[in-house]
Amino acid sequence: MSRSMEIKEGAIIVADAHYSHKRPHFLEFLKDIDSKKISCPQLILMGDIFDALFGEIPQTHKINQEALNLINRISSEIEVLYLEGNHDFNLTAVFPKVKVFPISAQPVECGIRGKKVLLSHGDIESDMGYKIYTALIRSSCVLYLLRAIDSISNHYILKRLDEYLGKKNDCKEFVGLEEFMAKRLDGKYSCDYFIEGHFHQNRSVRLKDFLYINLGAFACNQRYFIVEFKDGIQFLQEKIFSKGN
Repeated sequence: MSRSMEIKEGAIIVADAHYSHKRPHFLEFLKDIDSKKISCPQLILMGDIFDALFGEIPQTHKINQEALNLINRISSEIEVLYLEGNHDFNLTAVFPKVKVFPISAQPVECGIRGKKVLLSHGDIESDMGYKIYTALIRSSCVLYLLRAIDSISNHYILKRLDEYLGKKNDCKEFVGLEEFMAKRLDGKYSCDYFIEGHFHQNRSVRLKDFLYINLGAFACNQRYFIVEFKDGIQFLQEKIFSKGN
Protein backbone atom coordinates (compact mmCIF):
# COMPACT_ATOMS: atom_id res chain seq x y z
CA MET A 1 0.00 0.00 0.00
CA SER A 2 1.28 3.44 -0.89
CA ARG A 3 2.01 6.14 1.68
CA SER A 4 -0.78 8.53 2.64
CA MET A 5 -1.45 11.78 0.77
CA GLU A 6 -4.20 14.36 0.94
CA ILE A 7 -7.21 14.53 -1.35
CA LYS A 8 -8.02 18.18 -1.94
CA GLU A 9 -11.50 19.60 -1.68
CA GLY A 10 -12.62 20.43 -5.21
CA ALA A 11 -10.52 17.62 -6.70
CA ILE A 12 -11.91 15.92 -9.80
CA ILE A 13 -11.98 12.13 -9.92
CA VAL A 14 -12.37 10.25 -13.21
CA ALA A 15 -12.57 6.49 -13.69
CA ASP A 16 -12.69 4.28 -16.76
CA ALA A 17 -12.85 6.80 -19.57
CA HIS A 18 -11.59 4.11 -21.98
CA TYR A 19 -10.49 6.90 -24.29
CA SER A 20 -9.98 6.01 -27.95
CA HIS A 21 -10.86 7.43 -31.36
CA LYS A 22 -14.32 5.89 -30.82
CA ARG A 23 -14.81 7.77 -27.53
CA PRO A 24 -13.60 11.36 -28.03
CA HIS A 25 -15.39 12.91 -25.05
CA PHE A 26 -12.49 12.53 -22.62
CA LEU A 27 -10.23 14.54 -24.89
CA GLU A 28 -12.73 17.42 -24.84
CA PHE A 29 -12.93 17.08 -21.05
CA LEU A 30 -9.14 17.43 -20.76
CA LYS A 31 -9.23 20.47 -23.03
CA ASP A 32 -11.73 22.13 -20.70
CA ILE A 33 -9.49 21.46 -17.69
CA ASP A 34 -6.44 22.71 -19.56
CA SER A 35 -8.24 25.92 -20.58
CA LYS A 36 -9.58 26.40 -17.01
CA LYS A 37 -13.16 26.14 -18.22
CA ILE A 38 -13.33 23.35 -15.68
CA SER A 39 -11.34 24.37 -12.62
CA CYS A 40 -9.85 21.98 -10.05
CA PRO A 41 -6.87 21.91 -7.67
CA GLN A 42 -6.17 18.21 -8.19
CA LEU A 43 -7.02 15.60 -10.83
CA ILE A 44 -7.28 11.94 -9.84
CA LEU A 45 -7.37 9.44 -12.70
CA MET A 46 -8.51 6.02 -11.48
CA GLY A 47 -7.26 3.78 -14.27
CA ASP A 48 -8.49 2.49 -17.63
CA ILE A 49 -8.46 6.13 -18.69
CA PHE A 50 -7.29 4.87 -22.09
CA ASP A 51 -8.55 1.81 -23.92
CA ALA A 52 -4.94 0.92 -24.71
CA LEU A 53 -1.87 2.72 -23.33
CA PHE A 54 1.22 0.68 -22.53
CA GLY A 55 4.53 2.26 -21.60
CA GLU A 56 6.66 0.04 -23.83
CA ILE A 57 4.39 0.08 -26.91
CA PRO A 58 5.08 3.34 -28.82
CA GLN A 59 2.08 2.94 -31.12
CA THR A 60 -0.25 3.26 -28.11
CA HIS A 61 1.41 6.61 -27.36
CA LYS A 62 0.99 7.75 -30.96
CA ILE A 63 -2.75 7.02 -31.15
CA ASN A 64 -3.33 8.84 -27.84
CA GLN A 65 -0.76 11.62 -28.25
CA GLU A 66 -3.08 14.62 -27.99
CA ALA A 67 -4.56 13.37 -24.71
CA LEU A 68 -1.08 12.53 -23.35
CA ASN A 69 0.11 16.05 -24.14
CA LEU A 70 -2.87 17.56 -22.33
CA ILE A 71 -2.38 15.44 -19.20
CA ASN A 72 1.30 16.38 -19.11
CA ARG A 73 0.48 20.06 -19.55
CA ILE A 74 -2.17 19.91 -16.81
CA SER A 75 0.26 18.13 -14.48
CA SER A 76 2.69 21.03 -14.77
CA GLU A 77 0.07 23.28 -13.14
CA ILE A 78 -1.89 21.08 -10.72
CA GLU A 79 -1.29 17.79 -8.94
CA VAL A 80 -2.33 14.79 -11.04
CA LEU A 81 -2.59 11.29 -9.58
CA TYR A 82 -2.84 8.35 -11.98
CA LEU A 83 -3.72 4.89 -10.68
CA GLU A 84 -2.76 2.45 -13.40
CA GLY A 85 -5.49 0.09 -14.58
CA ASN A 86 -5.60 -3.07 -16.65
CA HIS A 87 -5.77 -1.10 -19.92
CA ASP A 88 -3.06 1.47 -19.07
CA PHE A 89 0.16 0.62 -17.27
CA ASN A 90 3.93 1.14 -17.05
CA LEU A 91 3.31 4.86 -17.43
CA THR A 92 5.95 6.55 -15.27
CA ALA A 93 8.03 7.63 -18.26
CA VAL A 94 4.93 8.65 -20.21
CA PHE A 95 3.81 11.11 -17.52
CA PRO A 96 6.99 12.52 -15.89
CA LYS A 97 5.21 15.05 -13.63
CA VAL A 98 2.24 12.83 -12.72
CA LYS A 99 2.17 10.76 -9.53
CA VAL A 100 1.74 7.32 -11.10
CA PHE A 101 0.69 4.35 -8.96
CA PRO A 102 1.14 0.85 -10.43
CA ILE A 103 -1.06 -2.02 -9.29
CA SER A 104 1.64 -3.03 -6.78
CA ALA A 105 1.23 0.35 -4.98
CA GLN A 106 -2.56 0.12 -4.76
CA PRO A 107 -4.66 0.77 -2.80
CA VAL A 108 -3.30 4.28 -2.38
CA GLU A 109 -3.86 5.58 1.13
CA CYS A 110 -5.22 9.12 1.25
CA GLY A 111 -6.62 11.46 3.87
CA ILE A 112 -9.42 13.97 3.70
CA ARG A 113 -10.80 15.95 6.64
CA GLY A 114 -9.39 13.41 9.07
CA LYS A 115 -10.93 10.46 7.23
CA LYS A 116 -8.90 7.60 5.78
CA VAL A 117 -9.62 6.88 2.11
CA LEU A 118 -8.21 4.03 0.04
CA LEU A 119 -8.11 4.41 -3.74
CA SER A 120 -7.72 1.55 -6.19
CA HIS A 121 -8.39 1.04 -9.87
CA GLY A 122 -10.25 -2.12 -8.91
CA ASP A 123 -8.26 -5.10 -10.14
CA ILE A 124 -6.45 -5.82 -6.90
CA GLU A 125 -7.75 -8.67 -4.72
CA SER A 126 -8.26 -10.86 -7.78
CA ASP A 127 -7.84 -14.60 -8.18
CA MET A 128 -4.43 -16.18 -8.73
CA GLY A 129 -4.93 -16.64 -12.46
CA TYR A 130 -5.59 -12.93 -12.93
CA LYS A 131 -2.62 -11.99 -10.73
CA ILE A 132 -0.33 -14.13 -12.90
CA TYR A 133 -1.77 -12.49 -16.03
CA THR A 134 -1.24 -8.95 -14.67
CA ALA A 135 2.36 -9.77 -13.79
CA LEU A 136 3.08 -11.24 -17.23
CA ILE A 137 1.42 -8.51 -19.28
CA ARG A 138 3.42 -5.84 -17.45
CA SER A 139 6.78 -7.58 -17.79
CA SER A 140 9.32 -5.87 -20.04
CA CYS A 141 10.13 -9.14 -21.87
CA VAL A 142 6.49 -9.81 -22.81
CA LEU A 143 5.93 -6.20 -23.85
CA TYR A 144 9.11 -6.17 -25.91
CA LEU A 145 7.87 -9.26 -27.74
CA LEU A 146 4.41 -7.76 -28.28
CA ARG A 147 5.97 -4.53 -29.54
CA ALA A 148 8.05 -6.43 -32.07
CA ILE A 149 5.11 -8.51 -33.29
CA ASP A 150 2.85 -5.48 -33.48
CA SER A 151 5.45 -3.51 -35.44
CA ILE A 152 6.22 -6.17 -38.06
CA SER A 153 2.51 -7.02 -38.47
CA ASN A 154 1.48 -3.41 -39.21
CA HIS A 155 -0.13 -3.11 -35.76
CA TYR A 156 -2.33 -6.18 -36.23
CA ILE A 157 -2.53 -6.84 -32.48
CA LEU A 158 -3.67 -3.31 -31.64
CA LYS A 159 -6.18 -3.30 -34.49
CA ARG A 160 -7.73 -6.57 -33.28
CA LEU A 161 -7.74 -5.25 -29.72
CA ASP A 162 -9.50 -2.10 -30.90
CA GLU A 163 -12.16 -4.20 -32.66
CA TYR A 164 -12.69 -6.38 -29.60
CA LEU A 165 -12.96 -3.47 -27.18
CA GLY A 166 -15.37 -1.69 -29.50
CA LYS A 167 -17.82 -4.59 -29.10
CA LYS A 168 -17.70 -4.76 -25.30
CA ASN A 169 -20.62 -3.57 -23.20
CA ASP A 170 -18.92 -1.35 -20.63
CA CYS A 171 -22.15 -0.26 -18.95
CA LYS A 172 -23.89 -3.45 -17.91
CA GLU A 173 -25.17 -3.94 -14.37
CA PHE A 174 -23.11 -6.06 -11.98
CA VAL A 175 -25.76 -8.27 -10.36
CA GLY A 176 -24.70 -9.30 -6.86
CA LEU A 177 -22.21 -6.47 -6.36
CA GLU A 178 -22.87 -6.23 -2.61
CA GLU A 179 -22.15 -9.91 -1.95
CA PHE A 180 -19.13 -9.94 -4.25
CA MET A 181 -17.52 -6.93 -2.58
CA ALA A 182 -18.19 -8.22 0.92
CA LYS A 183 -16.47 -11.52 0.06
CA ARG A 184 -13.63 -9.75 -1.72
CA LEU A 185 -12.84 -6.91 0.73
CA ASP A 186 -14.38 -7.47 4.17
CA GLY A 187 -11.77 -7.88 6.88
CA LYS A 188 -8.87 -6.97 4.61
CA TYR A 189 -8.70 -3.17 4.99
CA SER A 190 -9.32 -0.61 7.69
CA CYS A 191 -10.50 2.77 6.45
CA ASP A 192 -13.50 5.09 6.23
CA TYR A 193 -13.96 4.90 2.45
CA PHE A 194 -12.71 2.47 -0.18
CA ILE A 195 -13.09 3.93 -3.68
CA GLU A 196 -12.62 2.00 -6.94
CA GLY A 197 -13.46 2.06 -10.61
CA HIS A 198 -13.05 -0.98 -12.90
CA PHE A 199 -16.56 -2.36 -12.41
CA HIS A 200 -18.37 0.75 -13.80
CA GLN A 201 -21.31 0.53 -11.38
CA ASN A 202 -21.77 4.00 -9.81
CA ARG A 203 -22.97 2.41 -6.56
CA SER A 204 -22.07 2.45 -2.86
CA VAL A 205 -22.09 -0.54 -0.51
CA ARG A 206 -21.80 -0.40 3.27
CA LEU A 207 -19.33 -3.14 4.18
CA LYS A 208 -18.27 -4.21 7.64
CA ASP A 209 -15.38 -1.76 8.10
CA PHE A 210 -15.97 1.02 5.57
CA LEU A 211 -18.19 2.51 2.91
CA TYR A 212 -17.30 1.01 -0.46
CA ILE A 213 -17.82 3.32 -3.45
CA ASN A 214 -17.67 1.99 -7.00
CA LEU A 215 -17.40 4.89 -9.41
CA GLY A 216 -19.43 5.22 -12.56
CA ALA A 217 -17.41 5.02 -15.76
CA PHE A 218 -16.77 8.19 -17.75
CA ALA A 219 -17.05 5.95 -20.82
CA CYS A 220 -20.71 5.20 -20.12
CA ASN A 221 -22.21 8.69 -19.90
CA GLN A 222 -19.27 11.02 -19.22
CA ARG A 223 -19.64 10.88 -15.44
CA TYR A 224 -16.97 12.42 -13.27
CA PHE A 225 -16.88 13.28 -9.58
CA ILE A 226 -15.97 16.36 -7.56
CA VAL A 227 -14.79 16.12 -3.97
CA GLU A 228 -17.25 18.39 -2.23
CA PHE A 229 -18.57 17.93 1.29
CA LYS A 230 -22.32 17.86 1.66
CA ASP A 231 -24.66 16.04 4.01
CA GLY A 232 -22.07 14.40 6.19
CA ILE A 233 -20.36 11.46 4.50
CA GLN A 234 -21.54 12.21 0.98
CA PHE A 235 -18.51 13.95 -0.45
CA LEU A 236 -18.46 12.88 -4.08
CA GLN A 237 -20.71 15.02 -6.22
CA GLU A 238 -21.53 13.42 -9.55
CA LYS A 239 -21.29 15.55 -12.68
CA ILE A 240 -21.97 14.79 -16.33
CA PHE A 241 -19.60 16.31 -18.87
CA SER A 242 -21.19 17.75 -21.97
CA LYS A 243 -19.15 19.50 -24.64
CA GLY A 244 -20.10 23.13 -24.91
CA ASN A 245 -21.69 23.38 -21.43
